[in-house]
Amino acid sequence: MPAIANADCHTSPENEKCSSGKICEYNTITNAWECIAPSDAGYGIRSDETFEGSFSDISVQGDTDLKSTTAQIINIVLGFLGIVAVIIILAGGFKWMTAGGNEDKVAEARQMIIQGVIGLVIIFASWAIASFVITQLRTSTT
Repeated sequence: MPAIANADCHTSPENEKCSSGKICEYNTITNAWECIAPSDAGYGIRSDETFEGSFSDISVQGDTDLKSTTAQIINIVLGFLGIVAVIIILAGGFKWMTAGGNEDKVAEARQMIIQGVIGLVIIFASWAIASFVITQLRTSTT
């Protein structure tokens, strides 16, 4: 594709084309096409001194406030705990299926499933409370 791009790249009003071995790149700062060496090609992210943006422009390091960061951390932790609770429920189901009619193993498996469901209820309730509190903080402080 660079050969096709080189054919259409114009560096001046006289419509001069890039010399061979160079890549045509559109500079969004100067709003013009430039012919540059392949080693200097930024492929959409300019690294030269004329670039006045930052990585927050492409959402790599966004400027977020403490409330948003706290909400993200809470969501990640509660999501991880939810996965653990589901794994406990699945382990209880597996134990029940492999009990082979042994009442002690079935009772233990049933207890694991009940504990996993109680854990999921607690995790969901804590997520709802945290979500409500964060939402109220956002609306009251903006």
